[in-house]
Amino acid sequence: MKLSVIIVNYNVTQLLRSCLISVREYLADIDYEVIVVDNASTDLSWKTLITEFPEVCFISSGTNDGFAKGNNKGIKTAEGEYLLLLNPDTELEGYYVKEILDFADPIKDFGCLGVRMHDAEGHFLPESKRSVPDMFNSFEKLFTNFKKNSSKSYYRCDIDEQAVAEVDVITGAFMLVKKDVYQEVGGLDESYFMYGEDIDLCYTLLQKGFKNFYYGKASILHHKGESTVRDEIYLERFYGAMHIFISKYYKKSKPVQYSFLKAGLNLRHKIEKIKLK
Repeated sequence: MKLSVIIVNYNVTQLLRSCLISVREYLADIDYEVIVVDNASTDLSWKTLITEFPEVCFISSGTNDGFAKGNNKGIKTAEGEYLLLLNPDTELEGYYVKEILDFADPIKDFGCLGVRMHDAEGHFLPESKRSVPDMFNSFEKLFTNFKKNSSKSYYRCDIDEQAVAEVDVITGAFMLVKKDVYQEVGGLDESYFMYGEDIDLCYTLLQKGFKNFYYGKASILHHKGESTVRDEIYLERFYGAMHIFISKYYKKSKPVQYSFLKAGLNLRHKIEKIKLK
């Protein structure tokens, strides 16, 4: 089998249904499977999709253990040469996956690949192509609206939206990776509940000598934010994930950068909490 599509669902049945419809339509020319892991949704309407999509393997998790664990649970049963981690709030927009697989096949040190994302209004989502967080681009991201047209900027504004290029970080909303490479580097780190695990995996791939790619010729619709309640729990998970990342990679090897990033994250977290009140 060429491709295993892994989708982790939590209380977004209608978005998941649209996602599965797009997969069914645009992957018809590929030998593929779809595995949906439901992370203990309180809304049980997702079960109605079992009969609507008999070709899909649905796995029901008894507990919500987060995005990383949910994906890893689905990957344990995956048979594809490649894995496509796909958010349930996304929709494919064309017959481009075979083209992407043909692009990836000859690259011996292929790490992972992401595509151009846009929201429901058609606005490009800059997190489609990013740099690894460091002291300088993190300050830019956390405290300014200034986006440098530089390879060192957090959002790689120097790369055209339609381009195909090497980048450090792509998003877990659409992440293509070879299964054997995923397993070789340890997969998604289950220390992360949600957010940050895609940055961590991309950085791990780079450290292991693999190359990550942004493929701007293909696009997905990402209903960004529609599956996320932005409350204090969200803030704790988001900023908590960033603290996991900097502690894991910078605390010992780059203590000055670690201290700066820790202070910046704490300050920004406090500002965001005030905004909620």
